Amino acid sequence: MLLVDAANVIGSRPDGWWRDRPGAARRLVAQLRSGTLAGRLPAPVVVVVEGLARLGVAETEAAGVTVLHAPGNGDDMMAQLASSAAPTPVVLVSADRALGRRVAATGATVVGPQWLYRRLIGPRAPDGVRGTAAKAPEPPSPG
Repeated sequence: MLLVDAANVIGSRPDGWWRDRPGAARRLVAQLRSGTLAGRLPAPVVVVVEGLARLGVAETEAAGVTVLHAPGNGDDMMAQLASSAAPTPVVLVSADRALGRRVAATGATVVGPQWLYRRLIGPRAPDGVRGTAAKAPEPPSPG
């Protein structure tokens, strides 16, 4: 299971997301679904959305991506999801070190937002132009 910390992934790029948190969440989920359908991301993908961002996307499952609304702290929900997923391998996408330690303690692998963005939009050329995304390799195995 690919577990996505939506707040952390969205916040990792200074693209104006703070002006429209619901829209940023909607765009991320659309990118995740597109990436999953194109085979650039392994299904299942679970994305946890919290705060105002919840207004941008309903709790749904489509195209291999499940959206969950955290009723409070999204970190607590992600730690619980990782813990209860066993024996399914979990890869958490987040740069939040405290959350990463909590989830890694359950046996999950932790990768940063750039790992995800490279698979969604492809590498950036030196001039900043986006390249064509190729099929992503499987996420790192736990352990």
